[in-house]
Amino acid sequence: MSPKNLPIKLVVTLLGIVAICLGIGLWLKSKEILTTQSKPCPDQASNHKQNGTQPIPCFAYVDVDKIPSGTWVYSGSTSWVPIRRKVDPRIKQVFPKVNLTYYHHPTLPPGTETGIKMLLDGQISFVLSSRPIKKSEFQEADDRRFKLKQVQVASDAIAIAVHPDLTIKGLTTEQLKAIYTGKITNWRQVGGPNLKITPYSRPNESGTTEFFRKTILVGDDFSQKVSFIPTTTQAVRKVAETKGAIYYASAPEIVDQCKVKPLPLRISKTDSFITPYKPPLIPTENCPQQGRNQLNSEAFKTKTYPITRRLFVIIKQDGQGDERAGEAYVNLLLTDEGQKLIEEAGYIPRR
Repeated sequence: MSPKNLPIKLVVTLLGIVAICLGIGLWLKSKEILTTQSKPCPDQASNHKQNGTQPIPCFAYVDVDKIPSGTWVYSGSTSWVPIRRKVDPRIKQVFPKVNLTYYHHPTLPPGTETGIKMLLDGQISFVLSSRPIKKSEFQEADDRRFKLKQVQVASDAIAIAVHPDLTIKGLTTEQLKAIYTGKITNWRQVGGPNLKITPYSRPNESGTTEFFRKTILVGDDFSQKVSFIPTTTQAVRKVAETKGAIYYASAPEIVDQCKVKPLPLRISKTDSFITPYKPPLIPTENCPQQGRNQLNSEAFKTKTYPITRRLFVIIKQDGQGDERAGEAYVNLLLTDEGQKLIEEAGYIPRR
């Protein structure tokens, strides 16, 4: 080896060694990250502090000083039920001094509008909403000398339920509007059998109903033929008993039901039908023996499914305990753990 070639070969060798060392370092770091991410979240509040502005991974790592002890009374959309069932017991497990209570109004049906009314009246701490705040609600809060704040924490989709024996490929959103405004009254008009359509809806106090009126009916009124049912549980039972029935609700409340059939939708007749479930459809007679229909989450995320919406927590900004409780609930839902629980409930996490 000549002396002048030695430095070049030495440099190449050293560079190779450095590259290998960097590669091993990166591999070890990635393994460490994966190991950390795969660790289960603690069941008790921790002194762990999150660095920087990265999302907090677990409920237990949220600053305990930001989690007020006592009872958090809230109300609002029934579309949130699957999320509440996942999230609330976990919050109680990690923060035993927190008591979460869903408050039912003594006379009004449950829903977003009822919840916001109770928040404005000082009866609850925060609202779980399936629609944005109305201008009139912002104004009423201003009149009472406090502000309302809405924070999106998730998204979901609206699914259409029909009787399992109904033979129809699907509906366009315009046909759906025509059914609920009374312009289409027989399934034969949309390619189905000669059968009277019996439309069901939640009451006007429901955020889902308000969203449907604004997005699908585009300001038109519901037909007098629409029957308003207090809860989705009752409405699903009605659809299962009535061959010409139709109903709409949050997709996680409809798609995995064994007694009704979720219907594909499309914007116009030139578009392809998009199912709210992962194809193929599991018929009701095979449910749950062969499993249940699963949500078409990818179509919801990409918004190729025609009817999606955002879910909010509405907070009363009054500088008091109610505001602290609302902010704490939001902070917990926006942790990695909270977003994962939302996804497990069948909804689309915000991030």
